[in-house]
Amino acid sequence: MSDPLDEHDVAGDPLAVVARAAGPYLASLPDRPVHDRSMDPLLDELDGPLPERGDGAVAAVEQLVRVGTRAATHSSGPRFFHFVVGGSTPAAMAGDWAASLLDQAAGLWLTSPLAARAETVVLRWLKELFGLPPGFGGVLTPSATFAHVTGLACARHWWAAEHGVDVASQGLAGLPAMPVLSSGLVHVSTRKALQILGCGRDTVRTFARDDAGRVDLAAMDAALAEAGGRAVVVANLGEVNTGDSDPVAELADLAERHGAWLHVDGAFGLFAALSPRTAHLARGVERADSVTADGHKWLNVPYESGFSFVRDPAWLSRAFGAWGAAYLPDPDGERVNYNMLGPESSRRARALPIWATLRAYGRDGYREMVERHLDVSAHLGGLVEAAPDLELLAPVQLCIACFRYRPEGVPEERLDELNARLGEALLADGRVYAGTTTYRGMTVFRPAPVNWRTTKADVERLVDVLRELGARLAG
Repeated sequence: MSDPLDEHDVAGDPLAVVARAAGPYLASLPDRPVHDRSMDPLLDELDGPLPERGDGAVAAVEQLVRVGTRAATHSSGPRFFHFVVGGSTPAAMAGDWAASLLDQAAGLWLTSPLAARAETVVLRWLKELFGLPPGFGGVLTPSATFAHVTGLACARHWWAAEHGVDVASQGLAGLPAMPVLSSGLVHVSTRKALQILGCGRDTVRTFARDDAGRVDLAAMDAALAEAGGRAVVVANLGEVNTGDSDPVAELADLAERHGAWLHVDGAFGLFAALSPRTAHLARGVERADSVTADGHKWLNVPYESGFSFVRDPAWLSRAFGAWGAAYLPDPDGERVNYNMLGPESSRRARALPIWATLRAYGRDGYREMVERHLDVSAHLGGLVEAAPDLELLAPVQLCIACFRYRPEGVPEERLDELNARLGEALLADGRVYAGTTTYRGMTVFRPAPVNWRTTKADVERLVDVLRELGARLAG
């Protein structure tokens, strides 16, 4: 096989291969191990020299699907608890297939009114879902990190303007370091965004009143006064080890009093706004200058999906527009060019899976899913507290349970090493997936049930497998 044009009349056949495999694969996820290492040798079939003459689309896709459905990490199933990773709802997955089928150049209204209008609609729906004011501007991004880049680029532009500099055209040369203040809950993606923006990942000053990282408001108040209000405050809504959150409303008070920019990292914690049980955690987000969240976490849409909202939409165009390329049309009213409101120039139509899932399940469906996950996580916390060889290390507030294996007779100085070995054993076993992290100097587990398929039975399986493997290692 050579030129793709030779397959013009059978272009749909490779898609049929995937469609035929999809039903059985998805139906098998509840019973599959999350990862089966015995299948890893199949990955060698993807290797080899670049073919001189191809095998044709059907043969290539058949091979990819055969290897993939066996050797993939089945993170779209109900027992992937490592990191904070959702799955793809049926509607979102189909919407993503539609995005690939239609293959829109989504950056400009001119190239795809469909993609631009869909993005406008889903940004409005997301603001309604989270309770953000309708006047906020927004843009879809590939991830929470890119959403941080977007919001913090607007903050940097605002901060430079306070110094009389247009940073988009003149850069940062000659300016002092931009003060960025946060609690000990600040996530590495915020630091990475600051690194990308040239502000420096290690310039974040953290103000914590305890070893869990909870914010010291008085110390931050004094630092803001010292900076004269020309600073960026980062509030964290949902921390990755425990689900803990900063008091966003109180940080909003500080930012308003000093005239600082408030940026809220709501990667998964922003979804607390959906339930009356947790909405208090998100109180104050509506007063932020920029807010970010991740779609491929609790929204359960495919990778890559994030969103960034900015109180004053003009900062988006100031930070990312005005390219000066004659072939690019200027925005015209509602005809939005989203590649001038964010860091990407070429963009896929990532609004389509979000549109499909929000249309399919609505506000009520997402509230029910979030509340089910709150129940599942609380159930996991209860199982941990009831187990004699497990130790819950923080209250379960959202979708994360932080705990460690602590069998009787094992001294404190051996627990970190034992839990690290148990984490490796759990991932090698593959029946459930949950790795370790460090919290308050301890090696711990922090599983996060946010997949739409996950139920209480799945976290019960996690506890059973952990205790089974732990008993072998401790013995």
